[in-house]
Amino acid sequence: MTFANATTATTQAAARAYAPETGSHAGRVVLVTGASDGIGQALSLTLARQGATVALLGRTQRKLVRTYDRIVAEGGPQPALLPFNLETAAAPEYEALFEAIDREFGRLDGLAHVAGILGDLSPIERYDVPTWCKVLHVNLTAAFLLTRTLLPLLRKSDDASIVFTSSTVGRVGRAYWGAYATSKFGTEGLMQVLAHEMADTTRIRVNSLNPGPTRTTMRRQAFPAEDAARLPEPGTILAPYLFLLGPAGRSVNGEAIDCQERAAAPQTPAVT
Repeated sequence: MTFANATTATTQAAARAYAPETGSHAGRVVLVTGASDGIGQALSLTLARQGATVALLGRTQRKLVRTYDRIVAEGGPQPALLPFNLETAAAPEYEALFEAIDREFGRLDGLAHVAGILGDLSPIERYDVPTWCKVLHVNLTAAFLLTRTLLPLLRKSDDASIVFTSSTVGRVGRAYWGAYATSKFGTEGLMQVLAHEMADTTRIRVNSLNPGPTRTTMRRQAFPAEDAARLPEPGTILAPYLFLLGPAGRSVNGEAIDCQERAAAPQTPAVT
């Protein structure tokens, strides 16, 4: 496994075109954050349909149970329920989470970071400081803490994958996206650093995905006047997640992939 510092067009295309065979993820244990709704829920359901055992992590147990019940009703492997508040969790909660997964499964084959919050769309000079700190913590620091906590379980896998969910504004900054964009730039940096550390010395690969415009609650918060009917449903943009979390992406490490083809990025204002 090698470390890539630039995503190849071939990898981008392969990830987006990936069509898994039945049972492609059978036997894998994958933890998905934000599994209650949106992309996280869609990913959890799809992984289970492909045979994976999914550990469902989210803030609200009632909403997690809906995902759990759907997986069971469809005949998927019995998932694990992991109610967990990324905003407030401290060291004891992370330790208990590790122990619960270790006791139940003994390893992890995949960790998909999907949970996130938007915060405010506001100029930097007026950005609310507590909101800034909250967004950075949930989107970036908690992802670091969870990854650090679970790395020993990922090391026990013969083929482990960590996927961070990024954003278009985490690759090219845009006005008013404040803490959210900053947290996603940090996510890309965390991915690159960890991918470099894991390369050639472990069986763990680390990559990031930008879902692109998708019909989610967060998208509606950011663009309330947008016609959501024109956006793809979360379940239709998951091919790159499945590609990276399964055996097809075994050789891919350190890459930033787009789930949807996108137009040229907007120009960043020059600073003189």
